[in-house]
Amino acid sequence: MLRAALVILGVWSLFLMDVRPAHADLKLCNNTPSRVGVAIGYRHVDEEGGAVWISEGWWNISANSCLTILSGDLIARYYYVYAVDYDSGGDWSGKAFLCIQDAEFKIVGNTECTERGYARQGFDEIDTGENSDFTVSLTGASSINGQNQ
Repeated sequence: MLRAALVILGVWSLFLMDVRPAHADLKLCNNTPSRVGVAIGYRHVDEEGGAVWISEGWWNISANSCLTILSGDLIARYYYVYAVDYDSGGDWSGKAFLCIQDAEFKIVGNTECTERGYARQGFDEIDTGENSDFTVSLTGASSINGQNQ
């Protein structure tokens, strides 16, 4: 009887050690044979309660691989993606304009990009459907697709 209780306790201990809190992320999968550079944008509520635009980049993603861009629950329904194909040329872009620069960046605001020393670039809108976890996929022919996890 004691041995059976110890076995059950041991199994429960292993189970409890493997319990992890649910984790949500924004992931980006590069489903192309090329390396890509990725920038994202989103609206963020600041300390005063006002909404500000944030654009940030660059994440470099190898061919046919995925990378977590933002860790934790998503803070917005809509995210914006701009990506550049380093090997074959071309990009994934859209009609939502945000500020970018060539080097690593995190830019607050989406107006007066050139006046502030940045480039103005079109980003593609991604609707996460208010999911806390979402994966964006870059495919050939400059196509961006998304899915909740």
